Amino acid sequence: MGVLKVRLGVGLGPGGGAAEFPGIVDELEAAGVDSLWLSEVVYGANVEPLIGMTHALARTSKLKVGTGVSVLPGRNPVLVAKQLATLAGLAPKRVLPVFGLRPARRDEWNLFPVPAGRRAAVFDESLQLLKLLLTQDSVSFDGEFFQLDAVSLADRPARPLDVWIGGSSPSALRRVGRLADGWLGSFVTPSQAKLHVETIKAAAAEAGRSVEEDHYGLSLAVAPHGIPPELARAAADRAPGVDPADLVAASWDDARRLLDRYLDAGLTKFVLRPAGPVAWSDFMRRFLPLAEALHN
Repeated sequence: MGVLKVRLGVGLGPGGGAAEFPGIVDELEAAGVDSLWLSEVVYGANVEPLIGMTHALARTSKLKVGTGVSVLPGRNPVLVAKQLATLAGLAPKRVLPVFGLRPARRDEWNLFPVPAGRRAAVFDESLQLLKLLLTQDSVSFDGEFFQLDAVSLADRPARPLDVWIGGSSPSALRRVGRLADGWLGSFVTPSQAKLHVETIKAAAAEAGRSVEEDHYGLSLAVAPHGIPPELARAAADRAPGVDPADLVAASWDDARRLLDRYLDAGLTKFVLRPAGPVAWSDFMRRFLPLAEALHN
């Protein structure tokens, strides 16, 4: 096996709204940044992920764009497959979908309705169907929630589209191993990340498949002016009893130290996102040297 490529992308913070978005995309493209990642935040200023992906891909030629993460259960997987296939045809090798179980914000859960108590089952079936539609010429499917009879997407991408999953619960990690092409975690310590990678690999082996060694990543918030209270609460909710300093970088020096520890844990793909009152220009001024150092 060759040397694994380490890549750093940028995730937008709360200031990534429509007014600022085109300028941010142009700056990332001009600077040669590997990728841009868009979160599913409905009740905030953030651009909608798939629309933002379309805009960013249309005005760039090198920048890759991903969802970090979008919610799949509650969306029709056939329509999602069509959207992704179209984007992949328009911007080959630059579409990076990552899906999750539900929105991060509890007040948005009802926006993605599924039968009561069946969200995980809907996720599994949606993901299976999505991948079939993106890889097979004709798909017939008789599931609990979706039924198709000899359906084909005419604009299927010639190169298989990798579909990653977020989340760090035991069931989410096993889902990655059974069904997905990669994992993008968040709010996990380096030692937890190492164990999560091992769990994914074991689930994949049990399912008779494998996840590529360089398809393990993490989204890391950088808060150089102190961890905002809402981010500290989110970290405590996701990882009770864990020191937030092991989950969020409180300085750029901390970010480098944490990234080195995540690399030792087997991760090679990272999304750094600003947290708190961080000016975009300041974020990019510190991000670019770090990305260059890790890429080399």
